[in-house]
Amino acid sequence: MTPPEQITVRQFQELIRERYFASDNARGTAGTFLYLTEEFGELATALANNNRKNKPPTPEERANLEEEFADVLAWLATLANINGVDLATTLEKYTDLDRVQGVKD
Repeated sequence: MTPPEQITVRQFQELIRERYFASDNARGTAGTFLYLTEEFGELATALANNNRKNKPPTPEERANLEEEFADVLAWLATLANINGVDLATTLEKYTDLDRVQGVKD
């Protein structure tokens, strides 16, 4: 297996497909989107816990933040898999210099 720090987006999406596609596909887009939304909420809580003013995060809070980022990525890959979207290809929107224009405020 590729070390986590060296995995590509395509490899990650395929790993999620291999492990979870059957159950994810059976659940469908709507149910899977609900799980992704739940994970966004958990990520929001972890971000809040790690960004309190005047108090650094505990090691446990920092570990939870990292876990929640991973969960959001996994559920996004799941949603892409069951909808036939190749995430690596979609990243061209940001890697093609002719398409990247401006900055959001």
